[in-house]
Amino acid sequence: MIFSDDPGLQPILFGLFLSMYLVTVFGNLLIILAVSSDSHLHTPMYFFLCNLSLADICFISTTVPKMIVNIHTHSKEIIYVGCLVQMSFLILFGCMDGMLLTVMAYDRFVAICHPLRYSLIMTPRLCGLLVFLSLLVSLVDSQTHNLIASQIIYFKDVAISNFFCDPAQLLNLACFNTFINNIVMYFVGAISGLLPISGIFFSYYKIVFSILRIPSSGGRYKAFSTCGSHLSVVCLFYGTAIGVYLGSAVSHSPRNTAVASLMYTVVTPMLNPFIYSLQNKDIKRAVRRFHSRTL
Repeated sequence: MIFSDDPGLQPILFGLFLSMYLVTVFGNLLIILAVSSDSHLHTPMYFFLCNLSLADICFISTTVPKMIVNIHTHSKEIIYVGCLVQMSFLILFGCMDGMLLTVMAYDRFVAICHPLRYSLIMTPRLCGLLVFLSLLVSLVDSQTHNLIASQIIYFKDVAISNFFCDPAQLLNLACFNTFINNIVMYFVGAISGLLPISGIFFSYYKIVFSILRIPSSGGRYKAFSTCGSHLSVVCLFYGTAIGVYLGSAVSHSPRNTAVASLMYTVVTPMLNPFIYSLQNKDIKRAVRRFHSRTL
């Protein structure tokens, strides 16, 4: 196992990652059920939050179950098809997370900068279209990476140095020059990463200027408090993602890369429901109502 080769630590790692996986699935599923069961939360913001929670469940499910199996079997091998499938879904749901965070930033922009036109702009049809486009962009990004990897790499099985298959690791297994494919893959990755970040940055640029024009400090705080949970998740998601890629570029240690990737692919999806439930009174009320109904 990449985190530790000590056989005595394997049961501890097994229990730790299994617990983190169950907490993530349960926490995000609880948000979905609480929002779905509370008619007061049938708004665009919480519709996007439900989709984000669903994407987080799928995102962590692409890596942690395989990692738990590897710990249990003391193996780091993965077959060729399994590696490509895992990489495909990892990129799909990772990109989906970024796109949904961008859509949520746009929702906050409309709510704060155009409050009187909010219900006219953020219609159910537009919300559904935005989620569909997020899925479509993520699918194109995922299949582009998958197509490039499948054309230049073939192996029966491989011992992965991380706990999941990532594009950079697969390219290192190619038996010939992959310069052009590297360029294409990193270009696609940059586009799928920079576009959401640019959209989020532009939305909050407009939001901050709109909030600063509010005369009372109480009004400014109330307006900005509606963005607190989303902004925290954005910083956590992109902060850990950027840290993974910068860390892998600077350090060639497989263990350091694995630890950084763990933050990005496991810890972030686990913390998202806690961030929203702790900072959002509506979510806390909805969870309490849902809990009282199930008793």
